[in-house]
Amino acid sequence: MKIGFIGGGNMAEAIIKGVVRSQKSEVRSKILVSEPREERRKFLEQTYGIKSTSSNKEAAVSCNIIILAVKPQNIEAVLDEISQDITGDKTVVSIAAGITLSYLSSKLKTKKLIRVMPNTPALVQAGMTVMSLCECFDDKDMSVVREIFMSIGELLVLPEKHMNAVTAVSGSGPAFFALFIEAIMKAGVTLGLSEDNASTLAVQTAIGTAKLLETGMPPSKLREMVTSPGGTTAAGLKMFEEKGLRDIVSDALQAAKKRAEELGRTK
Repeated sequence: MKIGFIGGGNMAEAIIKGVVRSQKSEVRSKILVSEPREERRKFLEQTYGIKSTSSNKEAAVSCNIIILAVKPQNIEAVLDEISQDITGDKTVVSIAAGITLSYLSSKLKTKKLIRVMPNTPALVQAGMTVMSLCECFDDKDMSVVREIFMSIGELLVLPEKHMNAVTAVSGSGPAFFALFIEAIMKAGVTLGLSEDNASTLAVQTAIGTAKLLETGMPPSKLREMVTSPGGTTAAGLKMFEEKGLRDIVSDALQAAKKRAEELGRTK
């Protein structure tokens, strides 16, 4: 089973890294990446021991599973280029935000199509990947794709109707959390901390909080555990509520979901 990547950017690298680390060494010879930038091809080859090409068609012809790791605005050109090379026995996986299964089906001969939304923590094998697929998969096909994406973190299979919401919450989520941590770091400096100390405090607090939530503790319970009536945390939370933090977060996710829908409609 050969795995072809069309696009060799950060997310493709994260998946390759996960697959190579989690499986036997011979898997390296079964991965082919199509990437236009020569320096990027050399980096991927030297770092992960895989093969690369500048030809999308070569990847489409020679591989059983093709992962479309390109930006949504480039997906149409890529599909037009490789459509004649995608036979019915091939599996095509798209990680392009907003691109629907029906659109992929209209462009390709195969019906073995999967829409996937990974996120950036996949770079450290701590990603959250959500997958939607057509109904024509057998267990063997699905097991290989599952293994690929479970190598970079957690995997959830959901109906496609939820994918734009998933994109907003999980796909864009790391940037939203990063902005909040960035704001805490900046505020810490304003309060008199050094940049290094503010960074250490903010990042480790985020990591520790995430680990507590990972135990199954509800966020509301954790918040209540930290908050004493009339205390420092209560004062800070009161300010968040007065400034409408919940509404701001809701509006941001709605905007991200809307943009995912727009990306799908333009195709």
